[in-house]
Amino acid sequence: MAVKIISVAKQLPQYTRETKDILPFVELWLQGQEERFKRKVLKIFENAAVDRRYSIMDAEEVFMKTSFEEKNDIYVRESIKIAEQSLIKSLEKANLQPTDIDYIITVSCTGIMIPSLDAYLINRLKMKQDIVRLPVTEMGCAAGVSGILYAKNFLKANPNKRAVVIAVESPTATFQLDDYSMVNIVSAAIFGDGCASVILSSYGDDSGPEILDEAMYHFYNAEHMMGFRLRNSGLEMVLDQSVPQTIADHFPKIIHPFLKQNGLSIADIDHLVFHPGGKKIVQTVEDLFGDLGKNIDDTKEVLRLYGNMSSATVLYVLERFMDRDLPEGDKGLMLSFGPGFSAQRILLEW
Repeated sequence: MAVKIISVAKQLPQYTRETKDILPFVELWLQGQEERFKRKVLKIFENAAVDRRYSIMDAEEVFMKTSFEEKNDIYVRESIKIAEQSLIKSLEKANLQPTDIDYIITVSCTGIMIPSLDAYLINRLKMKQDIVRLPVTEMGCAAGVSGILYAKNFLKANPNKRAVVIAVESPTATFQLDDYSMVNIVSAAIFGDGCASVILSSYGDDSGPEILDEAMYHFYNAEHMMGFRLRNSGLEMVLDQSVPQTIADHFPKIIHPFLKQNGLSIADIDHLVFHPGGKKIVQTVEDLFGDLGKNIDDTKEVLRLYGNMSSATVLYVLERFMDRDLPEGDKGLMLSFGPGFSAQRILLEW
């Protein structure tokens, strides 16, 4: 039974600034720090390959002495709002009603809410009362692909059903005002907020790229590389500087066996739908695939236009491919990385 992705739609939060317009706030935040350190921090923002980002709160709020409670309240309020807008857009693209969805998966790691986001969406849009719910909260940047993987397995076992995966993230709500570490600074320089919804179907007459295969790859002894620590001040980013090199070291094991078990090689892949983790990771991937005549231009463009929005970002890349009239038979490879450390892969055919 074929499972297809039939719709992808993004929704951006209301606040947005170009990076150059954020620098004055960064300079104000750096008051009292050593001049050489200030110059280094500003260079990190300027060279992050992110021209603009969107946020659930304006820059003044991000750089104010707001508490974890205040930031999380904003996260809850705004996440519900942009998730609803994103879901409505994806339904409209697929010419569906809210009651046409049988399975709802919501993914997020940048705030805390119980009941989870899906409960609010079911009530607001009057979705089915027997809809199956799955909130995913701890997969980080990989969760967008993970959600699609879980939805595919549900639909594979249930013919003539539809599922939606909604990824909503607000990394700006995790910014630590009193933390001048490189991890806090680098994450502030590359991350932005956003939401995207993906609708999948096991109806035979629904159209879209088919999911041919999916798999996870776990890196042993790498729990320290990425994640959050829960502090009184909120969620403190964990981002080890070894991430790009570790990904590079594992890339052959991540990509080639997965394609080989489907009778393919990287030469058979027409479209790389990769999560833009940051400038260094993008460069790492380009170095690995450039010689093979492949590009990740859409990945780079999403990073430039929006920043890294954690789990939602790869779905922004996917939307760019979905909105094109791609030839029948074209194959795509989706890939994202997240805490654990793990890689999530999906093989698509248009």
